[in-house]
Amino acid sequence: MLIFKPMFLLNYETLIDPLLAEIRKFTPEFCGMSPGDRVLDVCCGTGAQVIEYRRRGIIATGLDIDPSMLKAALRNRAKNNLANISFYLADATELSFVDNCFDYVSVSLALHDKSKLARYKVVSEMIRVLKPDGALIFIDYPVPHVSRIWGFLSRTVEFIAGGDHYEGFKDYIISGGLEHILKVFNLHEEKRDYLKGGLVAIIKARVT
Repeated sequence: MLIFKPMFLLNYETLIDPLLAEIRKFTPEFCGMSPGDRVLDVCCGTGAQVIEYRRRGIIATGLDIDPSMLKAALRNRAKNNLANISFYLADATELSFVDNCFDYVSVSLALHDKSKLARYKVVSEMIRVLKPDGALIFIDYPVPHVSRIWGFLSRTVEFIAGGDHYEGFKDYIISGGLEHILKVFNLHEEKRDYLKGGLVAIIKARVT
């Protein structure tokens, strides 16, 4: 494990982050975010989405439970010489922020690898810290999962990850993915798009 995690982080930064660069840039435009908006990105990983927010004058905050990912996020913040970005080592199922304090709360490719209970807790906390007129941003695999080569590769990656990660992925797909989350939490879908040939869905939703 001590060998695997640094290798995974290296692969994430050098392989996965570049593949997601298009999505990172698309997200704030798709959502209609403006300079001065307060945005929280939960399960932020290496901080790439948070950094993209800040480049656009957004007051950006990110958190992740993995110390190695957070270390990478802090390193990337310094590398980009961007101030006014806050990163926290924290569990997205128990946010320390007060109620109704963010204009947007986003989660990117992180719900699918969690157990159903953890997934529900994350979304519940996202709703709690969102302002009444704010929006939730979900970026994840659509269901049904795409059958083309990228879909096959993504399923293979999830299988290789194994353990609780893969069990969470299977439950996410079986239960209906983001559609199921919208229904369970009675969220109104304002708009949606698909990126990477349909491999990734992005949904802007509001609390009804």
